[in-house]
Amino acid sequence: MPNADAVDLTNCDREPIHIPGSIQPHGCLVVCDLAGAVILHHSANTASMLGFDREINGGRLEDLVGGEAAHSLRNALATSDDPARPALRHALQVSSGKAFDIAIHRYDDKVIIEFEPASTEADQPLEVARMLISRIRNMNSIDRLIENAARLMFAMLGYDRIMIYRFEQEGSGKVISEYKRRDLESFKGQYFPAADIPKQARALYVKNTIRVISNVDNERVALAPQLGENGRPVDLSFAHLRSVSPVHCEYLRNMGVAASMSVSIIVDGELWGLIACHHYSPKALSMPQRVAAETFGEFFSLHLSALKQRQLVEASSQARRSLDRFLQVASSHSDISSLLRNSLQDFGGMLPCDGVGLWLDGVWAGEGTVPPQYLAGELAELVGGVASGRVWSTAELSRSLPQSGISPDDACGVLAIPLSQRPRDYLFFFRREMVQTLEWAGNPDKQYQIGPLGDRLTPRKSFAIWKELVRLKAQPWTDSDLEIADAIRAMLVEIVLHHNELLADERGKADVRQRMLNEELNHRVKNILSVIKALVGHPVDDSRPISDYVGSLKGRIQALAFAHDQVVRSGEGGILSDLLEAELRPYMEGSRTIALNGPRIWLDSRAFSVMALVLHEMSTNAAKYGALSAADGRLEIEWQRLGNGDCDLLWTETGGPTTRPPTRAGFGSVLIGRSIPFELDGTASVEYPPEGVRASFLIPTRHIQAEEDPSQSSENPLSGAAANRHDEAQKLSELEILLVEDQMLIAADVEAMLADEGIQKVVTSPSVSDALRRLKDFTPDVAILDVNLGSSTSLPIAEELQRRDVPFIFATGYSDRSVIPATFSAPVVRKPYEVTAIIGAVNKVLSRP
Repeated sequence: MPNADAVDLTNCDREPIHIPGSIQPHGCLVVCDLAGAVILHHSANTASMLGFDREINGGRLEDLVGGEAAHSLRNALATSDDPARPALRHALQVSSGKAFDIAIHRYDDKVIIEFEPASTEADQPLEVARMLISRIRNMNSIDRLIENAARLMFAMLGYDRIMIYRFEQEGSGKVISEYKRRDLESFKGQYFPAADIPKQARALYVKNTIRVISNVDNERVALAPQLGENGRPVDLSFAHLRSVSPVHCEYLRNMGVAASMSVSIIVDGELWGLIACHHYSPKALSMPQRVAAETFGEFFSLHLSALKQRQLVEASSQARRSLDRFLQVASSHSDISSLLRNSLQDFGGMLPCDGVGLWLDGVWAGEGTVPPQYLAGELAELVGGVASGRVWSTAELSRSLPQSGISPDDACGVLAIPLSQRPRDYLFFFRREMVQTLEWAGNPDKQYQIGPLGDRLTPRKSFAIWKELVRLKAQPWTDSDLEIADAIRAMLVEIVLHHNELLADERGKADVRQRMLNEELNHRVKNILSVIKALVGHPVDDSRPISDYVGSLKGRIQALAFAHDQVVRSGEGGILSDLLEAELRPYMEGSRTIALNGPRIWLDSRAFSVMALVLHEMSTNAAKYGALSAADGRLEIEWQRLGNGDCDLLWTETGGPTTRPPTRAGFGSVLIGRSIPFELDGTASVEYPPEGVRASFLIPTRHIQAEEDPSQSSENPLSGAAANRHDEAQKLSELEILLVEDQMLIAADVEAMLADEGIQKVVTSPSVSDALRRLKDFTPDVAILDVNLGSSTSLPIAEELQRRDVPFIFATGYSDRSVIPATFSAPVVRKPYEVTAIIGAVNKVLSRP
């Protein structure tokens, strides 16, 4: 068994380095009350350094430094509210006549004042920092920035070695840049164990971003007293003079280092790394040099953060462009599962990886180097247990999910993107094993015996290169990778949810239609049988031969069959007059009069099917109860195109039995009254005056494809309707359109519809504020405005367009336009959008004088 008492470098985590009770000897320190008036603690060298020969503790600050200096320090204290940014006073003279560089800050209900002999250097810290910053401010490469930072710090501060030290994900550090004396061995590329910088030291590096050790062999100067009235030591977290841990001093001595300085590199509030400086003889930085180094370090951190963010944005933008293209395709694709499986190669180009896999609805699809199919389901289940519905990643699959059974030859790194909230379907990105050799500055796993410093430990004495072969690990996933993964997840979840909603909506509508079809079939069969019974039972003129009767009956039944066949065959639509003739042919004999009058109108498949049902119902009702049931009855049907393109059909019966309103609304009445409003967004009304039934049906223009018979074709493709369509397409291609729509997928649908019609110049805006901002330097030819935009409406945009005399169209999912003020005369298209309705409305508003 291993020795339970063995210690390693993690024991450093127990050392309270922020309350050492002592300082470094190149300065002195006093601690006052919160007002900066009464001295509570002082370092043992304060009297000799400041030239003071009386009792210090309990006295006033004025007694120690003089009234003028104390007044200046309190004024400085009033300007400092952040202990990490102490107020500074350069070359301030105290009562003994000596001049000091002084830092003062307030922390933990105490005021801490640090004195260092005044610097005699002529260089101004701001000028030095400004010079260094000017050298790196325009660097656009992270690698170049890091390399030049080490060189510039070397030139400014004169340390023997300057290193840029980056923390890895697991906590270890790597020297990624170095500038040094020529005679020194290089540390560049070497790794240092995480325990070399213990946890509490890292926490202090975030709080206090600069740390100077002037001499590792210096004696520690104690504070008197060690504990305050509350029984606690003084917290020196933000004190520059804070003494150094004996463990760290021995660590540096083992490396041959006599003095050091480090400047924290903070990126997004976290410790990214250090600018680490080593010197092989004692070296104390003056306050001006320290301020210059600290200022440079802060700018370096900000510039590094900006470059990393730019790098992230560029990668994200490239990925988002790919996602936008995918979204454009997905918006009009009916089979999302098939689309996702066929797009794996495209997804693989969005993230650096060796393979992409999709586990969707229990089916596995892969591209590149991926695990075998029989392990995919188990991987999805295991990821579901640890991912909690979020993007999940690992660079060591064998350690994170050892039970997965996936060979390292197939994958060592996995990034999983859930496609739904339920842990079921995933898009996987895989990375293969990256075998690498790490060069450690000493064995990171080496154990150490208890040394002269007690049970805290003697740090390792060997910094000889120790090489480690790293296996079963992939290239780690970066912040940029994870952000792109989040963008992919957001897009895919929205597409899947939208698709599922459409499927659910279509399933609901299909169920309703199926029920209506069943009821209509039952009702229709009964009607047909009733009509046939009436035809068969109609009195026969005895003078007519039986062959005439049989022939007439056959013709009527054949006409009924043709009318029924029209409904079945209406998948491609048809001519309204043909439908009317088919439905009414069985009743066009005898002395009855049936008059049809109207232009040739082509109905699309949906309108043709609906009108077939309605007209058949009206015809059979007229044959059973109305004008067509009487020998001298008259039926007049007239239809016309209105100014807005709608079709208005009037049905008038006369000469039949006296008409009475039905006593109950059966299925037929419901079918007549509701089919056109519900299915076509048109209108239907039926009246029952005594002289005969009168009905009116309005079919919206978007269901009317053309007024010419589509079966007739022109020999000259540019003549007639074809030429008009060509001219219209050419006119549309030149338009610039503003589309205001707050639903991204719907906007993508409309853009695709318009693109199919040749309209490529579409500016899409999701809100009122964004649209008004775009209109400041953009004037569209026409605008399409979704009336309801979340919690607001597009009416302010309409007002601005109306002021500019720009034509526009309203779009709404509601059946009436009550939300639109009467001051706007713009046409309204219904949602969901249909391309014929949009193009018709666009042509309409553009043709207005």
